[in-house]
Amino acid sequence: MFFQKDIETMSRAKIEEIQLERLKHIVQYCMDNIPFYNKRLTEAGVSADKIKCLEDVQYIPYTTKADIRDTYPFGLFGKPIKDIVRIHASSGTTGKPTVVGYTKNDIEIWSDCMARIVMAAGASDEDIIQIAFGYGLFTGALGLHYGLEKIGATVVPTSSGNTEKQIMLMQDFQTTGLVSTPSYAQYIGEMAKDMGVIDKLNLKLGLFGSEGCTEEMRGQIEKTLGLFATDNYGMSELMGPGVSGECRERTGLHINEDHFLAEIIDPNTGEVLPKGSTGELVITTLTKEGIPMLRYRTKDITKINYEPCRCGRTFARMDKVKGRSDDMLKIRGVNVFPSQIESVLMKFDEIAPHYQLVITRKDFSDRLEVKVELADDGLLENFADLENLRDRIHHDLKTVLGIETKVSLVEHKSLERFQGKAKRIIDLRDNK
Repeated sequence: MFFQKDIETMSRAKIEEIQLERLKHIVQYCMDNIPFYNKRLTEAGVSADKIKCLEDVQYIPYTTKADIRDTYPFGLFGKPIKDIVRIHASSGTTGKPTVVGYTKNDIEIWSDCMARIVMAAGASDEDIIQIAFGYGLFTGALGLHYGLEKIGATVVPTSSGNTEKQIMLMQDFQTTGLVSTPSYAQYIGEMAKDMGVIDKLNLKLGLFGSEGCTEEMRGQIEKTLGLFATDNYGMSELMGPGVSGECRERTGLHINEDHFLAEIIDPNTGEVLPKGSTGELVITTLTKEGIPMLRYRTKDITKINYEPCRCGRTFARMDKVKGRSDDMLKIRGVNVFPSQIESVLMKFDEIAPHYQLVITRKDFSDRLEVKVELADDGLLENFADLENLRDRIHHDLKTVLGIETKVSLVEHKSLERFQGKAKRIIDLRDNK
């Protein structure tokens, strides 16, 4: 399926025709196979025959992560376990994990979706691609693995960690592509420099995901590793990676619209917003059998562009995720996204791409401290330069955020590095 270029260049009318047909099918499928959805759709007065146009999706109740956890482990599965060939799950750090299941057909579609995305990013059967995501219940590694194998690329499943060995294998195998989180890619580059082998790497393509990455951070990674970095998007509840991904134009992430119906809503009211608006992304899976999702609230903040891309693809493009509605920081009544802070910090050559946000509360007032790591410790020898740098960072943060922050400059290599998703926010307000 993935190699049929006409799928990705269909007219908007044809895309929507396919989406409407599949939307009706998946609603009926959920009614027939999943008691949870049967009850919810019946209560809402929604049925497949009442869906006359795509806009009618708005009458379907939202699905949330809480629904998956409340029906743990298999309550939202659309097939009996004997038909499920793979189970994945989230880490479950805040309670029960979110468990998802795949039929054979789901695995095929997942592979197709990923194959499209990696090919759009520039991967081919000539590539040797190292996957430095953790293998296991996490969907990221196997999602990219199957998609890359489908296009004929050579896959090196190193998993995450053991960074020195990762770098050794990159040299020995002449690895051309890297799959990882952006923060781990940056750490690999930093260590390769320290080992004196950065010039011996043959990396050309980065296929990054699993965490947010600003354009500024991406520029840093490209400069360090000498590759072309692309972003892909997904989550376990929807499929894993494969929902959308960037082409070489990097003007948004192409959504695999024949498998996913995307909406943008107001995260506070749940109201569907007009096309072109920024808000929370809501996705309906149109072809999943194992655990279909009707209007799943991702909590990711973005907007969607429906104009054809310069690459020739006509699938709608979502902007790089600005942040998550539940990760948005509210500091003294002001909404702050960590990505805003990262964009400011990455403009300063004197600091490394590592930072930490510490939020505290004193006298009923929230305070934000931005800990920033110096690019090297040479600046520590000159107090005037240090103060000047701190003042410039403070000024730019205040201009962008509209609030006061405390900027702390810390020694080079003193902040934690991450081999998986970066955890940069320390919120201590509940402890005060």
